[in-house]
Amino acid sequence: MAKTAAALHILVKHQTQAEDIIKQLNKGTKFDVLAKKYSSCPSAKSGGNLGEFKKGQMVPQFDKVCFNGELITPHLVKTKFGWHVVKVLYRT
Repeated sequence: MAKTAAALHILVKHQTQAEDIIKQLNKGTKFDVLAKKYSSCPSAKSGGNLGEFKKGQMVPQFDKVCFNGELITPHLVKTKFGWHVVKVLYRT
């Protein structure tokens, strides 16, 4: 079982905006470009890159996707912070 993961994310307030971002990603728009444009998280400056983190370090809904979700595929996650578009890069 993976102990660490690395992910990119974009944080927005509304589900419809997050869904639109996923559509743009599926059409080929670069993740870092969308993160810098839309994300309200400080990680937006680095293209949404959260780096590597340990299991249990993030809120449960986010953690679940990062440690169980499909790699590279954009995921939609709702947390107390808002709506996240999450792209899991790898697990170790």
